[in-house]
Amino acid sequence: MKRAIFDHKAKLSLIKFCSFFVLILLSAAASAQSKGKVVVIRDALFDTLLAKRAMLNRGGGGSATGSRVYTSNYGYRLQIYSGSNRNAAYAAQARFNGEFPEMRTYISYHEPNFKVKAGDFRSRLEAEKMKAQLQFTFSAMFIVSERINPPKTVINND
Repeated sequence: MKRAIFDHKAKLSLIKFCSFFVLILLSAAASAQSKGKVVVIRDALFDTLLAKRAMLNRGGGGSATGSRVYTSNYGYRLQIYSGSNRNAAYAAQARFNGEFPEMRTYISYHEPNFKVKAGDFRSRLEAEKMKAQLQFTFSAMFIVSERINPPKTVINND
């Protein structure tokens, strides 16, 4: 009689184990990903913008003169101020803009210093010429190499 009870418990535990194993397999099969197809829905203007950008990058800017359209690239700037005083940085920028209003200036803050940079020069020679002009006005000035913005272009509709 004792053996019959033991066999009954063994069969019951075997059934529990098998049912647990089957449940694990079924849940894994249910959560498996199947291959599918992705459909991208986009506005028709998106393709137009991509084509326009490709045309501008090739240099076909669409102007009558056929001048090349430049994109942002690496070049040189003059750093005219570096310090922790925000008011002095803005004063240096205003002083530079007063003397050269056609040239762009940029203020950046990298803790704890403000840096004022001027110009978008494609070559170091251009930056050196401007540095020679400003040598007496801004004494602590040097040339830095970084990503520059495209120069301002004049568009004539003649």
